[in-house]
Amino acid sequence: MQDFATLRTVMVDTQVRTQDVTKFNIIEAMLTVAREAYLPETLRNVAYMGENVTLEGGRVVLEPRSQGKMLDALNVGRDELVLDLGCGLGYSAAVLAHLAEAVVAVEEIEGMAEDAQSTLSAQGVDNVAVIEGALAEGSAKHGPYDVICIEGGVETVPGALTDQLKEGGRIAAIFMDGPLGECRIGHKLDGKMNWRMAFNATAPVLPGFTKQSGFVL
Repeated sequence: MQDFATLRTVMVDTQVRTQDVTKFNIIEAMLTVAREAYLPETLRNVAYMGENVTLEGGRVVLEPRSQGKMLDALNVGRDELVLDLGCGLGYSAAVLAHLAEAVVAVEEIEGMAEDAQSTLSAQGVDNVAVIEGALAEGSAKHGPYDVICIEGGVETVPGALTDQLKEGGRIAAIFMDGPLGECRIGHKLDGKMNWRMAFNATAPVLPGFTKQSGFVL
């Protein structure tokens, strides 16, 4: 039987704090949320390794370093509403729930959204609503959002999503170019997105976030 609580502490001390993630609320959230509970039984033994954990359908639970640095850059407040896209089995939404007032989590793989919601409920997380739907469409009816967090790789971010961001809101995404990627934070100012590079990271590109190839005659 693995001592997951100890592994969680080691994860935070060696993979998160060492990456200049020092905000108390993020450290507390990552120490509190049982990462293994949001993984299939067969993957729980790798829950606290320093790499992305691959789920079905190309979803990943982002490596702790990337998750922590992304949250640090977003600086989510207790009074904010967050849209979490590609939540998989709910780990990212559970961590965000500790930081925000409420989280709307979207997952499009059939059955995964249901599993995420039941795990979140079983873990006592009551400020997350999980919706089954296309990731690239978000959930406009529950917005606008202060923060949007994309839990995977993108080549582009659809305007339908940035339209759901409040003026002054932030969005985090891992932009992939072949095998290389970087997490960028976008700020919405005067209705336009201003992106800046935050750190290097990689993740599989999520459905609906690939660039359309142009035809050349």
